[in-house]
Amino acid sequence: MTTANRLELLQVADAVARETYIDHEIVLEALEEAIQRTAKTTYGAEHMIRAEIDRKTGEISIWRLRETVEEVEDATTQIPLSRAQEMNPDAIVGDLISEPLPPIDFGRVSAQAAKQIIFQKVRDAERDRQYDEFKDRAGEIISGLVKRVEHGNVMVDLGRAEAIVRRDELLPRETFRPGDRVRAFIYDVRRETRGPQIFLSRTHPRFMAMLFAQEVPEV
Repeated sequence: MTTANRLELLQVADAVARETYIDHEIVLEALEEAIQRTAKTTYGAEHMIRAEIDRKTGEISIWRLRETVEEVEDATTQIPLSRAQEMNPDAIVGDLISEPLPPIDFGRVSAQAAKQIIFQKVRDAERDRQYDEFKDRAGEIISGLVKRVEHGNVMVDLGRAEAIVRRDELLPRETFRPGDRVRAFIYDVRRETRGPQIFLSRTHPRFMAMLFAQEVPEV
């Protein structure tokens, strides 16, 4: 990789960090992950590959990793103890031995792949933040705006997250339209693959009791 290209790689990292408001180090780690993926298409997906970007120069180094074993069953991912100790006299069974691989011109493909990884990390971080914010709030009454209605279920915008009032958690003959304000009881918060699921109810007994207590403080 030429000096210009190496510097361009660091510039891409800086640009993406500014664009996504994500830590520069996380961006570089995503780039390394993208480079590892690209290297696997060259050397084979069965290989364990590690990539490292020099934080000052942008120089890329890639290694193949193999586990030290007494008896090799898969030469792609394993190396015999005798051979490992030739490379590192202190090697023991279970150690990972790294062997440098020839440089690859990663070009724009890796930069694009890195952007995809970074944006996924941003989405994952946002989902984690939402879950952490609401996981301990079950049992609270919350207010939000109706975002949309799907098959009788009401999707509620809470500002920093979205919640759902299932149709069986609505009061009889109750209807909402987008833009309506709704108050409801958080009865469950779950971490799911697509993001945190916040479940609201307008029929929960505790919701009714809390509303009544708010209206009649001495209760």
